[in-house]
Amino acid sequence: MIRFFTPVLILQLFCLYHAYKNRKDYFWYLLILMLPLVGAIIYLITQVFNKADIEKVTDEIATAIIPSKKVKDAEKRLAFADTFQNRVALADAHFENGNFEEASTHYSAVLKGNFQNDFYVISQLISSNYYLEQYEEVIQLAAKVKNKQEFKNSKAQYVYGLALDAVGRTEEAEENLKTIDQRYSNYAERLVLAKFYERNGKSAAAIEILDEIIAESEHMSNHNKRMYRPVVQEVKKFRAELQ
Repeated sequence: MIRFFTPVLILQLFCLYHAYKNRKDYFWYLLILMLPLVGAIIYLITQVFNKADIEKVTDEIATAIIPSKKVKDAEKRLAFADTFQNRVALADAHFENGNFEEASTHYSAVLKGNFQNDFYVISQLISSNYYLEQYEEVIQLAAKVKNKQEFKNSKAQYVYGLALDAVGRTEEAEENLKTIDQRYSNYAERLVLAKFYERNGKSAAAIEILDEIIAESEHMSNHNKRMYRPVVQEVKKFRAELQ
């Protein structure tokens, strides 16, 4: 009996994880849970398209269980071939795990030669240094790319604004932070912007952003409502404090 149910449970978990990652309808969760074996088989046949997809999800599950797996895999690829792509992949793996010092080291290592002005790497390095509270480094890095078209309205520009705020350059910070205020997106960042406005005596601007987010939340899909519920709740709480 144990030998039968253990594989079924593993299959269930695989299917539930795949359904979650691919934003499947609630129906599939009920089917997999209520008919463990049959439901999982039906889900695999109809929703998991090919072997490559199964291997990808299996790898994602392993990475979720063992966060260091992605780093170790990237280290192996870098040891085999020290290329730009492999070193950036290792930096990204460290970044995703919150190892910002390691990420910064590897991002910095590839900023040379033909890649010394690579926008993606510099953007990631800007974020890494911000999390390390190296605000002057962030500002210096942003100076290298802030005239590029990709910088405008980007996450890098937003983080640059945060760094400017951290060192007391409030007016410049506002100019860069406010570009993140885009409808139906960037909810967490817009909440930070609202708090920035309130902190700097611009309550009306803060309230306008908060009210927009609350209004937008009423038109979210069910999936987005679940995803952004904590942010929307914090927005509503902060809005109530500004009554």
